[in-house]
Amino acid sequence: MLVLGHFVFVLICLLIYAVNTHVSGQRRHPSAAIAWVLLIALVPYVGLPFFLVLGTRKFVRPPRRPAAPQRTFDDTVRAWAIATLEGMGLGAPEAQQMVRFHADGLMAWDELAAVIDSARRRLDICTYVLANDEVGKRVVNLLRARAGAGVRVRLLLDAAGSLRTSRRQIRRLREAGVQVRWFMPLLHNPMRGRVNLRNHRKLAIADGHRLWSGGRNLAAEYFQGHDRTPAWIDLSFTVHGSLAQAALDLFEYHWRHTNGPQENSPQADAPEPSGPAPEAGRHLAQMVPSGPDQAEDTVYALLLTAIYQARQRVLAVTPYFVPDDNLLTALRLAARRGVQVELIVPRRSNHRLADIARQRALRDLVAAGARVRLTGGMTHAKAIVVDDALALAGSLNLDARSLFLNFELMVAFYAANDIAAVDHWIAATARGTRPFVAHPVSLWRDILEGLVRWLGFQI
Repeated sequence: MLVLGHFVFVLICLLIYAVNTHVSGQRRHPSAAIAWVLLIALVPYVGLPFFLVLGTRKFVRPPRRPAAPQRTFDDTVRAWAIATLEGMGLGAPEAQQMVRFHADGLMAWDELAAVIDSARRRLDICTYVLANDEVGKRVVNLLRARAGAGVRVRLLLDAAGSLRTSRRQIRRLREAGVQVRWFMPLLHNPMRGRVNLRNHRKLAIADGHRLWSGGRNLAAEYFQGHDRTPAWIDLSFTVHGSLAQAALDLFEYHWRHTNGPQENSPQADAPEPSGPAPEAGRHLAQMVPSGPDQAEDTVYALLLTAIYQARQRVLAVTPYFVPDDNLLTALRLAARRGVQVELIVPRRSNHRLADIARQRALRDLVAAGARVRLTGGMTHAKAIVVDDALALAGSLNLDARSLFLNFELMVAFYAANDIAAVDHWIAATARGTRPFVAHPVSLWRDILEGLVRWLGFQI
């Protein structure tokens, strides 16, 4: 009788999984779906609660659109990227007044401070981590100063990434008039299944016109390092132009859907003088958000399209490399057909499980003819260059969590000078690296790597 009761309970749990997935329109990767089904079937008393807490992946369904009309683009080299993103409902790229990539942490800090100081009416900050170190304190002081100058300052912190943020610093911010909210608190209504969806986007937006973004969190290791430990290798950038307004729209979406103190609805800002009109095509760029607020896996789809379209090179920098089978296959096939495929990752990242999970993919890449380079220190940057057609930079790592779960943000750069800037930055990062050498592994090591990759990066 106990066996029969357990069997019935397992069937009920699997039925709950199937109905929830169907009704909510959750389109899971096959390996993720298998992982959930096995977890629920083997340990249902643990698996079902885990699924109800962590199982949501998307908030919106793909809209039903009529067939897209045939379009022609002036530049056929980048037409495939623009058409792919337009097909997923994203707006067309626009020329920006200025784009500047930050060569190192010191330049990144100067640019961040300049964007914060430039705010005259409103300043909006979104980050995954606000640390309790010197950089975190300096950011707090800058925000307090802008609020004291009459600027409306809002700070959105991810509840998991900033779990250790000093509550004393938060009180200081609020006492100065800064509005602070937490993105998806860990103990808030876990049955909605959203605890697992973290906001990994990094944004500083001044007056809806100036944007600072990229891969850096607001902590010392991203700008200046700790003691004798050098700063992490990372990439961020500043943009003046319409991308800032697009980033502000993303911020407003998060702010509206985050619990916090009630506030009076702000009056609409008067249009800010935009300065000289941007030169057509000089800084052509496009916001590419990815995550539960997007019906499609936008960056993932763009990456697959880009790799299959590549004819000369695919250069990528990422701290964690745990791709799904489709992305890994695309990279391997590109290398086999003669495309220069080059990947830069840290020799040892700050996440040991990610280092274990990546080994099989790195061996497969090298076997296909790709080059994998290892940096001596921690590399946290997220950057990709495809031929002379596209450069991507932002917050998304090449692992399943970033590709399919987190709220992430990449910017697609199409102008030749901006692609060259990212290309030169990657070349500078490659100096001093050493090649990854694939060694045979034991059966038990191979099993360990597979389990870590399968279980640890699917939910």
